Amino acid sequence: MAGHLIRRLHQSSTQVFAARIKAAGLDLTPVQFAALDAIHANPGADQAGIAALIAYDKATIGGVIDRLEAKGLVARTPSKRDRRAREVRLTEAGESLLTQAMPVVSKLQDDILPGLSPEERTQFLDLARKALGPVDTHHKSSARDPFCR
Repeated sequence: MAGHLIRRLHQSSTQVFAARIKAAGLDLTPVQFAALDAIHANPGADQAGIAALIAYDKATIGGVIDRLEAKGLVARTPSKRDRRAREVRLTEAGESLLTQAMPVVSKLQDDILPGLSPEERTQFLDLARKALGPVDTHHKSSARDPFCR
């Protein structure tokens, strides 16, 4: 069944990410990496915007941003456009960590789908994006997908 295989691929992807990031001496989860990458590409986006960019639950993104802020990787400031919103930007430490993590994440992509040739990986990613359909329209057009490089 598709759902079962997708769950297994997700588990494998998460395990590969965690192992490679830890081996590189970095402290970062896949969701934290995706958030840092989205914030880097969209400085000043609010938390709801970051959630949309990484296709993450709006109710939960606050905790992710809280942890990144506690690590000194992001800073939140009140929005000048909407007093209820808080804009998020990377700190110097956040920029530095993202710079260190990017080559690790790029390199681990081959390890996520080890049974596929480069051409098959490209085809798989194209089909996965197509399968997401219109649900992923905002994510696809708004941010780089840090896991599909």
